[in-house]
Amino acid sequence: MINSKACLDDGEIAVAAVRAGAEVVRARYGQRHNRIDKGAGDFATDADVAAEEAILGLIRAGRPEDAVHGEEGGQQGAPDAVRQWLVDPLCGTLNYAVGNMLVAVNVALRNGPAAVADPFSGEVFFTDGETAWVRRDGGDEGDTQLVPTAATQLVDVNLDPPFPSAPGFRAVDLLAHPGFVERFRPRVVSTTLALAWVAAGKRAAYVTDGGDLSESVHFAAGIALCRAAGCVVTGVDGAPLGQAGRGLVAASDAETHGLLLSMIRGRG
Repeated sequence: MINSKACLDDGEIAVAAVRAGAEVVRARYGQRHNRIDKGAGDFATDADVAAEEAILGLIRAGRPEDAVHGEEGGQQGAPDAVRQWLVDPLCGTLNYAVGNMLVAVNVALRNGPAAVADPFSGEVFFTDGETAWVRRDGGDEGDTQLVPTAATQLVDVNLDPPFPSAPGFRAVDLLAHPGFVERFRPRVVSTTLALAWVAAGKRAAYVTDGGDLSESVHFAAGIALCRAAGCVVTGVDGAPLGQAGRGLVAASDAETHGLLLSMIRGRG
């Protein structure tokens, strides 16, 4: 029964929530979806909305007093609440709508545990705020601690407009830097699942421009995973994430992070 969620700790709530959202996303995959226009070319689908409802059901059952900010439903509860959950029920909506399985379900408690589910691989990446693990195929045993590494040399670059940092650094600029193609290989998956992959060693780094992403429903869970796994995480200017920050560089190690920052600073 859903009331049993009340006895779970925050990390288990996050895992249960992303699993609930992933189940909806997986079940509705390949269907014809109604699109909900958000303007500027952005949209949600009925799957986004249904997945968010499933996630909120888990959070409300386990933490009825907590505030929640969902991508589709907006703010519920005080926006400055100490305990606030950030929910992105389907990151990669365009991918999903055209039959691409590169999507993620993201749930994070502000300054606390977080989880990211890959609905199609069955992987759930999660952190208690201090260490990060992956749980595969829905099992509750045999969690594997995440170990970042730059061995793949794959760097995921977010190229989705708009470009808030323009006319300053834009992530797309990195692809024209001669040093980038000498050292790394670019990838574009168009979902923040790539941040979980950095934490897990499947990517060497992730780069996006933008404003303060530290409490974004899209990025908060992935940032929490990367930090807990031991990645180096800053803005594109090397500054700590926060209200003064710009964009995001999440790298598997200090060397990779330093190389990317030097390329960003030396653009053009």
